[in-house]
Amino acid sequence: MVTAITNARVFDGEKVLESATVVIDGTRIAAVGGEPPAAAEIVDASGATLLPGLIDAHTHSSDEALALALRFGVTTELEMQGMNTRPHRSHIIGDDTLADVRSAGFGITPPGGHPSELFPDDFDFGPGPGGDDQHGGHDGPAPLMPFATTPEEAAGFIPQLIAAGSDYIKFMVDDGSVEGHPGLPMLDQATLNAGVAEARRHGMLTLAHALTVDATRMAVDAGIHGLAHLFMDQPHTDDVIERIATAGVFVVPCVVLDASMMGITASALADDPRVAARLGEAWTDLLRGSYNRYPQGRLEDVLHSVKALHDAGVDILVGTDAVPFPLPFMAGVAHGASVHHELQYLVRAGLTPLEALRAATSTPARRFGLDDRGRIAAGLRADLLLVDGDPTTRIGDTLNLRTVWRRGTPTQLTID
Repeated sequence: MVTAITNARVFDGEKVLESATVVIDGTRIAAVGGEPPAAAEIVDASGATLLPGLIDAHTHSSDEALALALRFGVTTELEMQGMNTRPHRSHIIGDDTLADVRSAGFGITPPGGHPSELFPDDFDFGPGPGGDDQHGGHDGPAPLMPFATTPEEAAGFIPQLIAAGSDYIKFMVDDGSVEGHPGLPMLDQATLNAGVAEARRHGMLTLAHALTVDATRMAVDAGIHGLAHLFMDQPHTDDVIERIATAGVFVVPCVVLDASMMGITASALADDPRVAARLGEAWTDLLRGSYNRYPQGRLEDVLHSVKALHDAGVDILVGTDAVPFPLPFMAGVAHGASVHHELQYLVRAGLTPLEALRAATSTPARRFGLDDRGRIAAGLRADLLLVDGDPTTRIGDTLNLRTVWRRGTPTQLTID
């Protein structure tokens, strides 16, 4: 089937094309510009903007979460701790009712280290999206749990994680101070250095969970490629900004998560009728709560740090740290909806709407090596989002969803 989207303002992932025609042929974009083919189904997008499908560069996913994300125009999620490694996601690849996903598998951390402190002692994840108990309902073998306390152990887990299907390697650098559990076991510098060096030797992208300035310095000094969080324990200094920028490290700030950690809810987002129609009660209720583990934090410090990094030339990527299920003790963030909230926070920090949109499209695609998405160009996946209005000048217009395509297939945007 051939579809021609006409009269749209097109944000192609980098720049704006006024009133261009985009042709979808099957699962791919066939053309950008020119006249629509004679036999094409015409979608008149007058007054609307066509964007690449959005990418959430920090999630923890499930089938339920991936379906929810897609309803908000998020066509790809990058999982930072979870089950959706290559052997576990065969059912997702061809399912155009779910966002696509890539995964780190489980991050390298010491026994008893982060994120163990987040869960109540009696917490039971139960069966996963597949509905049975085998491997949490996912395809494939049980996941690898890479608990490491020495350089040799950390390095030794890298080929195992690669063999188990991790798309990139994540390291937990966290002493629990921000989560209200100071003194957690944490990777030391030598162990982190060895793990990152071995991952890089294998050509793997590396990311670090680091919520403090000290942990950030450790990760950058180890040679990390990207930071899956932005520090929130203190204001930035010129030294830490320069260190990140000079090393070419990208940052996924997850401002929505920092706000929630500080006790700031997303109730205004939950009250937006454009959100409520797609979210469902359990997730809407989650937005009305917060993690509230670091109430002494200052959101303005985080926003100032985002702007300082951006001004220094650091690549900023949109991420949310959304959890796989609506767990009440992990409130404040929801799949899909919180990507739009993060875009608003980035603009509040001082990025232009166009710069914020790049952070959710072409920039994560480039930094994660996803060469077939994140832009609107001939030959790429037809992962597209059509919204009324002009989010390249008014970022809130991203929530004016009209149509979402995943591999050229329109998705249902409202709850059954």
